[in-house]
Amino acid sequence: MEKNMKNGLVSLLDLPEPTLDLILKCFSPNELCTVSEVCVSLKDKCQSDHFWEHHIKHKWGRVIGDAVYKEWEWHITIAKEGSFLNQNTNNQTGSMGTFTGVWPNLYLGSYLEDCKVLNGQRPNNFLMSLYFSLESGRFWFPAQVYKGLMLHNALVSYDSESNTFQARYQTGGWRCLGRNIEWDMVRVPSVDSPPYVMHVSDCLDNLKPEDHIEIQWRGNTHCPYDWWYAVIGHLDSCNKNNCQCHWSDTLIVEFRQYPEISSMRRIRLSRKNTGEQGDPRSGYYGGIRKLHNEDEIEKWKKLFPSQVQILSNNLD
Repeated sequence: MEKNMKNGLVSLLDLPEPTLDLILKCFSPNELCTVSEVCVSLKDKCQSDHFWEHHIKHKWGRVIGDAVYKEWEWHITIAKEGSFLNQNTNNQTGSMGTFTGVWPNLYLGSYLEDCKVLNGQRPNNFLMSLYFSLESGRFWFPAQVYKGLMLHNALVSYDSESNTFQARYQTGGWRCLGRNIEWDMVRVPSVDSPPYVMHVSDCLDNLKPEDHIEIQWRGNTHCPYDWWYAVIGHLDSCNKNNCQCHWSDTLIVEFRQYPEISSMRRIRLSRKNTGEQGDPRSGYYGGIRKLHNEDEIEKWKKLFPSQVQILSNNLD
């Protein structure tokens, strides 16, 4: 380094390791890629997960969770094993992720449109390859999408030109759920249960009036579950001055996004029945998730005014 300084030249590699790391942490993803082309040493350093963890969390942390990392690990593993030629994991140039369930309730966990991007995958650039596969839109990852009055489990792909998402929904085949979906309409899945599996509720005994919840619903037993927002209500016989509803085996669930005259506004469920409840006419209700986060509750409330107005007009 002293020799280089006498000549008025200082290389990045001449800098102390902590100083170099500090500089590289300030670089954007594209700048890291540019610097990685300088030499082998900088390539190894700039492509390491150490520098990409921040970029992943900064841009994608709002919409990807543990399931995405697991799915990406699956694609990386298949690539390393050279198994893309296996018909069970290969669809022409695309790579299918994990499957859960059994037919017809079989759910695909992710999809990589062009598995050739993983050719020559280096052992230390797991997060870098994930970042650019998300950025390019080639990687369809599991997320939840708000649409109408429901929250759908979907596979989502990013469109960098519009800075929005498109989503596909698995119900009798992969159907388009929407395009130009804004960031605030996509979220990390709230539970680990696959869409066809009923969520195991851990809050039934403690639910009381005015508690905010999300509840699984599906139209028939061959469909995946969607999620609805609801509020726990009072029994018809309740004396609100001395409410005992939380001791009752009957649970009143109110969908206040519907007008009061709607038949969908209010349902009764058994607190002791931990299985699926419902019928072919009204659909089937699954697990319940109690909402503790005020941001989640406010998000739902912001979706309702326009939707309730549309429903009210249709009922007039």
